Amino acid sequence: MMATVMQERESTLEQFARFAERAAGNGQAWLHPMRRTAITRFAELGFPTTRHEDWKFTNVALIAQTAFALAQEGLNQPARRDLDAFLFPGLQRNLLVFVNGRYAPRLSSLELPDGVLISSLAHALAAHRDLVEQHLGRYVDFQGDAFASLNTAFIEDGAFVFVPKGTILEAPVHLLYVSTATPAPVMTHPRNLIVTGEDSQATVVEDYVSLDEDVSFSNGVTEAVVGQNGILSHYLIERESVRAFNVSTLRIQQGRSSNVTSHSVLLGGALVRNNVHPVMSGEGGECLVNGLFLATGRQHMDNYMRVEHRSPHCASRQFYNGILDGFSHGVFQGRIIVHKDAQKTDAKQTNRNLLLSEDAQIDTKPQLEIYADDVKCTHGATIGQVNEEAIFYLRSRGIGKEAARALLLFAFADECLDRMKVEPIRRHLGGLVRRWLPHGTLVEELG
Repeated sequence: MMATVMQERESTLEQFARFAERAAGNGQAWLHPMRRTAITRFAELGFPTTRHEDWKFTNVALIAQTAFALAQEGLNQPARRDLDAFLFPGLQRNLLVFVNGRYAPRLSSLELPDGVLISSLAHALAAHRDLVEQHLGRYVDFQGDAFASLNTAFIEDGAFVFVPKGTILEAPVHLLYVSTATPAPVMTHPRNLIVTGEDSQATVVEDYVSLDEDVSFSNGVTEAVVGQNGILSHYLIERESVRAFNVSTLRIQQGRSSNVTSHSVLLGGALVRNNVHPVMSGEGGECLVNGLFLATGRQHMDNYMRVEHRSPHCASRQFYNGILDGFSHGVFQGRIIVHKDAQKTDAKQTNRNLLLSEDAQIDTKPQLEIYADDVKCTHGATIGQVNEEAIFYLRSRGIGKEAARALLLFAFADECLDRMKVEPIRRHLGGLVRRWLPHGTLVEELG
């Protein structure tokens, strides 16, 4: 096994050499020092193992041992109608579609207010270099995180969203990452940069889907910078095939009195790792980290939260619910870090899980790391099964057993969906959840 991992690491380094040579001629040569630093660091770190504390419950050997190749441009392009099932009704004004990691303008549509910049990152690296260079790679820890190192080494495309001071972007930005059939397993490294200015507002949806059942690996990184009094809502939706691997990292830098909400819904994938890392660097910031993960079969879903309070008078809330069936394995690792200067911090973390089978497994590890002395912080986790007394109560009111069970499961999931304020997104995700749940269609019949 070790020899296979080493061979794949060497293969990755060889792919980087070819990639760097090609990238040098496409107007992105100024990125080469960062890319070189990142690939060197990846070579030093290697893929994490279960001996690493942050990866204690997740074995990425299947990723490390698979011979992934970089996706080729123009490979197996879908038609627009192939994407209809993944779109949100009424929210298609700002749609950026990426096929196997590359921007597909033919499938995308944009209606931009004055001053707002939304484009592929590949375009922004050349057209808006001064703005991109201020932020790209400045926040995510690619020195300490191997997957972030790998993504940074292969920075090439993704989304760029810039909302200037005082601008309210009413229509959500939908970033749709589509995996299609490929001759061999491919890896993509989407890189998104979101910059919202002082007193601005925006909603961004980062969405990963599959059009086939092929093995693929998506390793995405999003850096979000939120200015003073800015408001950002970010949604991560992972609904790829059950043979896909997905590692996503969201790193948020919050300014004074900013307000950020991060929503995650994990439904697909063989192995999924969802990293969310907000840093409240300005006084009076607020952050909500909200998530739902549903796993069955032998799916593995790992949710890793690191919420940092660096300034005083900030508040954060973390709510994550998981439903696990079959032989699936769920993980929740939540760490709240309160730095010395972050007095008057108010932080709460809650993880709740339901196991639908005797073979499903959940590892939950809520943590507090506090260096200030005037704070209010709590955390907790629960693991259980569907409440049989509640099922009995519903059955006594004339609801069948399967419908009662589905109704209770949906109510549990809906705790997280209800925190999502964009109605078309919430309604669409509610439909996905109902279709996932055993007998979930009965919930719709009950109204």
